[in-house]
Amino acid sequence: MEQKVRKMAMVMNKFNMLEHDEAYENLNYWLTKSPQERISAVTFLINQTLKPGQRMDKTKFKKAIIRK
Repeated sequence: MEQKVRKMAMVMNKFNMLEHDEAYENLNYWLTKSPQERISAVTFLINQTLKPGQRMDKTKFKKAIIRK
């Protein structure tokens, strides 16, 4: 019988649940992404919750004024 060749590598990471800080890991991950990639990810997640034909209500978002 011919052996199957895996097309995807198996990956496993073990963490101590008492010491692992998932929020810190998530923050570090998203800080490596550009602002455009972060906005794209948020938009993608919001669009998954919308009904077909429904559009995102952009009036809920305000532009932040950054003063030096």
